Amino acid sequence: MPTTQSGPSRGAAPTQRSQRTLFFAAAGLLVAGEAVFWLMLAAVQTDSGLALLDGGVHDALVEDRSPLATGILAAVSTVTSPSWMTVIGGLLALGWAVWKREIWRPALLLGAMAAAFGVSTLIKHEVARGRPSATDFLMGPDDALSFPSGHTFGTGVFLLVLVYLLLGSAGARTARRSTAVLAFSGAALGTLLVAFSRLYLGYHWLTDVVASLGLAVAVTGVVVLVDGLRGARTADPRMADPDQAPAAPALPAYPALQAEPGLPARAEQRP
Repeated sequence: MPTTQSGPSRGAAPTQRSQRTLFFAAAGLLVAGEAVFWLMLAAVQTDSGLALLDGGVHDALVEDRSPLATGILAAVSTVTSPSWMTVIGGLLALGWAVWKREIWRPALLLGAMAAAFGVSTLIKHEVARGRPSATDFLMGPDDALSFPSGHTFGTGVFLLVLVYLLLGSAGARTARRSTAVLAFSGAALGTLLVAFSRLYLGYHWLTDVVASLGLAVAVTGVVVLVDGLRGARTADPRMADPDQAPAAPALPAYPALQAEPGLPARAEQRP
């Protein structure tokens, strides 16, 4: 009997729905992060909006310093400096690649961190905003530009992207929603702690760190989008292997006709 081609599997629809959800999440993160950044940039350039609070927040934190808070926040700021984050991220990605024997996710983490460093450097030189008074610095001089905060931007990208990649790994796809919420909440709190340390230690204005938070969210959205596009490509065999075409339905087989005794053999009928 003729064979029929099987229809799509039952898991195809849920997979498509999850991919659409992932793409919408990536778009939401990208739009929200970019909106925050551009609002902060406009406030800085026009000296309006949240930029009006820069001086007051800076003065209030300088007046309320304490030895214990200074020691803790100085350690936080030291560990999350761009140079230290580069070392930490590189070692983590290398260990991940060796232990899990995979390249994509460690490379995605390193790529996101490299993008954060490049974007931060470019914006600093384009905006060219000065830091607060050097007399308020608690960790020595720093002649780098102020907008955005490289510490906050780099740490936010590292923590948010790392949590996303860990939750999206093959061994953690069954993680509960509460686990994901707690993980991303921890990443957000860690980023906010770094942002506060830069304000407390006197090296940044409020709008600097808020703009960095927006950039970190936007870069995370790009990572989610790139990872989702790769997942959609590998999920479709035709996209993974362009030479692989759908198999044609099998034709029915007809047995050859046998010649009767004394008669010439007739040609094989074809369908």
